Amino acid sequence: MPVPGGTMAPPHGDAWLRSPVGLGRAVAVLLGVVVVVGLFSIWAGVKVYDVTGTIVTGEVGEVGEVGEVGEVGEAVQRDVVHADSVMAAVGVVQVASLVATVVVYLVWFHRVRINAEVFDPFGHEMGRAWTVWGWFVPVVNLWFPRRIMLNTWDASRPAGTRTSHGLVNAWWVMWSITLFVGRAGFESYRKAETATELYVAVGDVLFADVTGVVAAVLAILVVLRLTRMQNEKALRGPVPPGEPVPAAVRDHR
Repeated sequence: MPVPGGTMAPPHGDAWLRSPVGLGRAVAVLLGVVVVVGLFSIWAGVKVYDVTGTIVTGEVGEVGEVGEVGEVGEAVQRDVVHADSVMAAVGVVQVASLVATVVVYLVWFHRVRINAEVFDPFGHEMGRAWTVWGWFVPVVNLWFPRRIMLNTWDASRPAGTRTSHGLVNAWWVMWSITLFVGRAGFESYRKAETATELYVAVGDVLFADVTGVVAAVLAILVVLRLTRMQNEKALRGPVPPGEPVPAAVRDHR
């Protein structure tokens, strides 16, 4: 949209530059906690997988609820109950760590998106609100966050250079796999009624935990890399003549 003076008004409104460094570090630390909890969840899942494997290979039949296994020795029964209790406790910690991480991550994501508008006001296909809602609206959450991240990534790279999207794409692939397999695995685990069903479900949950840990590690790399790119670009100073002029640049620390 033209404005007086012949320039173009930023399509997403005024943008201002603020340092993402503190938020980026906080997100990286929280993602590190997610990785540690994920590793513990894998350990707990392996325990359940081993116990249910013992039951399946022993050709034990139905299990109404985890731990209520017919024709199994008392020791195996105790192992099943203990392993399931540990997995349930880890699940609670896992959810708590993920919720905390999501909140801080979304604040960081919104911040780097606004910064990216300062660097390149016209390089963004979606409005700012999608930095949050894009993760929760069904169907569009399959590609909106990745698209916003790529636009932000491109706007934040050093002028005149091209940076690969490989890291972002690897993170998004692992995150998508974790989302789909994890949801299916936990639903199967909740509904399992036989030892065989439980064994298969735990295998799916374990796979989701492994991909989740990988996704979290890649997310840490994405966050730190993008935060560093924005910080370095901001420190280089104003946009050279001939490049789009940002709507506003303030509060850079």
